[in-house]
Amino acid sequence: MKVYGYFRSSAAYRLRIALNLKGLAAEEQVFVHLRRKEQSAPDYLAVNPMGLVPALEENGQILTQSLAIIEYLDETRPEPALLPRDPLDRAWVRSIALAIACDIHPINNLRVLNHLRDRLGQDEESRNAWYAHWVAEGFAGVEAMLARDPRTGTFCYGETPTLADVCLVPQLFNAERLNCPLDAYPTIRRIAAAARALPAFQAAEPGRQPDAE
Repeated sequence: MKVYGYFRSSAAYRLRIALNLKGLAAEEQVFVHLRRKEQSAPDYLAVNPMGLVPALEENGQILTQSLAIIEYLDETRPEPALLPRDPLDRAWVRSIALAIACDIHPINNLRVLNHLRDRLGQDEESRNAWYAHWVAEGFAGVEAMLARDPRTGTFCYGETPTLADVCLVPQLFNAERLNCPLDAYPTIRRIAAAARALPAFQAAEPGRQPDAE
């Protein structure tokens, strides 16, 4: 198993958590420095034409997109499961994960923020305001979903981490790093605190990675 990633990438952070929860370790790690634009180099585009991390290579096949990779791992190494067995519960967990991975993260990732700066002339204050706005929009919905649903327990779903928690913690980490107001999301903060107490989440933290700066 060969994993391509970057210590501060939210998507790569998700994959690290999932690997740790399943007790898996990459035989080889390749660090793709996003701020140095190594993701746009021809050799990496040959791996992932989208120019994003993470990517996973196994048995001669390359997989991209963090959630697709994580679901592949869940199907090929089913224990501990990161998705519930019941179809409705699986869909609900996916809905939390996708709210983060598809609605919040894509419009706040590095390439969007760089475009705001380089092509649209937005200063740091404006870019941070953009980031905080979309975090607030997304977290308000996620908070309501979690706070009102009886399936929410210590974690997003019950008493063991799922794909939803794998997505939630990296997004909260980034929101904290950008000093986004978070008082309005007590359920999110409670769940994230429980997850961060687990060794699998702690070992995945950006500051603990070999390429951390």
